[in-house]
Amino acid sequence: MDAVPALDEPLKKVLGPATAKVMAEHLGLHTVGDLLHHYPRRYEERGQLTHLADLPMDEHVTVVAQVADARLHTFASAKAPRGKGQRLEVTITDGSGRLQLVFFGAGVHKPHKELLPGTRAMFAGKVSVFNRRMQLAHPAYELLRGDAEETVETWAGALIPIYPATAKLESWKIGKALQTVLPSAQEAVDPLPDSLRAGRGLVALPEALLKIHRPHTKADIEDARARLKWDEAFVLQVALARRRHADAQLPAVARRPGPDGLLAAFDDRLPFTLTEGQQKVSAEIFTDLATEHPMHRLLQGEVGSGKTMVALRAMLAVVDAGGQAAMLAPTEVLAQQHHRSVTEMMGELAEGGMLGGAETGTKVTLLTGSMATAARRQALLDLATAEAGIVIGTHALIEDKVKFHDLGLVVVDEQHRFGVEQRDALRGKGKQPPHLLVMTATPIPRTVAMTVFGDLETSVLDQLPAGRSPIASHVVPAADKPHFLARAWERVREEVANGHQAYVVCPRIGDEEDDPKKSGGKKPPEDEAEKRPPLAVLDIAEQLARGPLKGLRVEVLHGRMQPDDKDAVMRRFTAGDVDVLVATTVIEVGVNVPNATAMVIMDADRFGVSQLHQLRGRVGRGSAPGLCLLVTEMPEASAARQRLGAVAGTLDGFELSRIDLEQRREGDVLGQAQSGTRSSLRMLAVIDDEEIIAEAREEAARIVAADPDLTGLPALRTALDALLDEEREQYLEKG
Repeated sequence: MDAVPALDEPLKKVLGPATAKVMAEHLGLHTVGDLLHHYPRRYEERGQLTHLADLPMDEHVTVVAQVADARLHTFASAKAPRGKGQRLEVTITDGSGRLQLVFFGAGVHKPHKELLPGTRAMFAGKVSVFNRRMQLAHPAYELLRGDAEETVETWAGALIPIYPATAKLESWKIGKALQTVLPSAQEAVDPLPDSLRAGRGLVALPEALLKIHRPHTKADIEDARARLKWDEAFVLQVALARRRHADAQLPAVARRPGPDGLLAAFDDRLPFTLTEGQQKVSAEIFTDLATEHPMHRLLQGEVGSGKTMVALRAMLAVVDAGGQAAMLAPTEVLAQQHHRSVTEMMGELAEGGMLGGAETGTKVTLLTGSMATAARRQALLDLATAEAGIVIGTHALIEDKVKFHDLGLVVVDEQHRFGVEQRDALRGKGKQPPHLLVMTATPIPRTVAMTVFGDLETSVLDQLPAGRSPIASHVVPAADKPHFLARAWERVREEVANGHQAYVVCPRIGDEEDDPKKSGGKKPPEDEAEKRPPLAVLDIAEQLARGPLKGLRVEVLHGRMQPDDKDAVMRRFTAGDVDVLVATTVIEVGVNVPNATAMVIMDADRFGVSQLHQLRGRVGRGSAPGLCLLVTEMPEASAARQRLGAVAGTLDGFELSRIDLEQRREGDVLGQAQSGTRSSLRMLAVIDDEEIIAEAREEAARIVAADPDLTGLPALRTALDALLDEEREQYLEKG
């Protein structure tokens, strides 16, 4: 929740231009209301010290500690050749560990006078290492002196709020600024309806703001947090409930398939029966398609659970009913793959209007950015004349030139790779809003689905189709046990000898444009010490072809290859003319080669949990069992190894997504671009606060159903307007 009009006073007026400028640029805080909603990250008790033993490297930290000793050294340097250079070394302790502070030059005088042994203070700075010892160079500090009237006990027991801070603005300066604006908290307009607040025993908003910034007891903090979490959950869920309500008012063409049409003909061709899950989800989708307002449905399913089949049947139902369907894929490789598998599944039904095509058939067109002009022109013509009932493509589908005869359904594959503008641009191509089906293979815990995709109804496919094989996963500790890695390559040779194929995945491409700093996933902190760049496709492919996989047909695939070359490699691999494909994560989504049974992921610790799970889903897609080997050089005790152990230990994507989310910051979970925009969730933790989110969703739905425009709740309207400024509006829609 954000500022409300009573708190719209710019910080410049209240705190002065210099402080206000830093707050705006570094923390995104512009008004008194923004600052009041900048909550403490944690609290220190003056009598209790932080753990110096657990300080993270290269991070800006705030610690409360006591000076153990201080020594002033003189030395000669270029600036002070006569031995007049001065360095002050101060050691601080908190009982759990010791930390060195260093001050140089003219900066030594003030701390030399103030930081005497026994002095307690808050220190803030960036943790670095010098001579193998952790230190803070030139930290900012604030002495902790009890005021004369304070007794020792109350001083030692007071709770010091520690705020999310920056190098330019320490936590205690933010604290002082907050003390200045705190009286304005009384003006805060309460967005929660009185009945809801009273029914749940929540404190009023002004009281919650006072208690969060100036708590007297730990119970104060709990009261404030409980209340502020409800604000965030409720205002967000009201926004989503209103979007669902507005969508339900839009007109759409009901699409009901005929009894003897394209869908029936397709179902008759299927060589297998659909799983129970596929039948149930298809029924939900067909019910939605038959209504006269647009379907908005999220289809999540494990890798290989048969989502494409469900989506294809939905597209055929719409074509059957006289409309067109478009499937939007995030990459050309995936668009081509989908086009191939859809035309294969449909057979002569995909050759409508062509010689030998079925009478009930339709044309399935591919549209990507790299197509030759003539093919592209033909594809555009097929869409405009309704010759093509189904089109599969990349962002090229969104361009202005693309005109549909009657767009009835949009299927978006891997939603998290598309922005709101793209989704809307495609939806805008229908005469009336088309139905929308969003697919993701990234399992999303229920609360995240309710928060991020709250404007969509959710369907889950959790059974694997018959004939799918289990995947065995193992961690290969290459540094501790090099013979395990040698054995991994032997296993790959054995799979190939048995007529199968294998993937080897690397985090980086390895050509000269490739920047190691940008590669791979975000590095976990423990990798920072390890300066080796991530392993690269081009290097590994060459080493394997000359060494352990000599004699096998090894090829590479990565995102900077020409589209035609990529497609040619994928075709050769699919046809079985390539034994081992060394690739980047370009194969992560949707690539389907049932004969590929083994995958070796190099530098597996450089990938996220969900990404590893996605990659692993590329093997075991046929009747032969799959094998996934996670190669890492990280030591056994590291968090990275524990993460890999979790991936190897379960094939349950929902369980892994929980682990993944618990290890990542909330802002990342919500797909919030880390570009300085703040996540609208500051207090709410999507995984831990499942109950609050579920209850807030119910309350929001009830209130919006009774009063969609919130005319009886002006304070809630105000809070919504603040939440839904432009960036939040986008964030909500992007999901």
